[in-house]
Amino acid sequence: MNLPNKLTVLRVIMVPFFVFFMLTDAGGAANKWIALVIFCVASLTDMLDGKIARARNLVTNFGKFMDPLADKLLVCSAMICLIPSGDLEAWIVIVIIAREFIISGFRLVASDNGIVIAASYWGKFKTVSQMAMIIVLIADFGGVFDMIGIALIWVSLILTVVSLIDYVAKNVQVLTQGGM
Repeated sequence: MNLPNKLTVLRVIMVPFFVFFMLTDAGGAANKWIALVIFCVASLTDMLDGKIARARNLVTNFGKFMDPLADKLLVCSAMICLIPSGDLEAWIVIVIIAREFIISGFRLVASDNGIVIAASYWGKFKTVSQMAMIIVLIADFGGVFDMIGIALIWVSLILTVVSLIDYVAKNVQVLTQGGM
């Protein structure tokens, strides 16, 4: 297993630890900070695995499949963990997760037809905005950061919808020619 794939697997392994510290009081007041560090490190592995894979020509089918899945696990788990505290409304999380299911479905249908749907810049912007939003919401510094958090929630939601529309518009042939 190459380094980018190891980083992807590490990100998946980090998710349960992140969730544990987000949803329990096992570490006391340090819990949110431990969770925040885990989330930041996991987010950095997302950036690193792709850069390393492309730079060293280490792109694999495993990486193409697992990298987006690892991202979805990390980001969706974090957003779900932010619902009970009231930091994120459930309907927003549902819209974002619904988009992920729709795009995953698109990719499965495309794959069955020998079509690869590459990540778009809109999708990458969406992921970065979601990760920034999660970091700001977990850190919960108050003051102006509350306003930044609210802005990031709306930016993430808008980019989620825009990236969905972009994927559908660019890949409508997957549905029309994919035997659906």
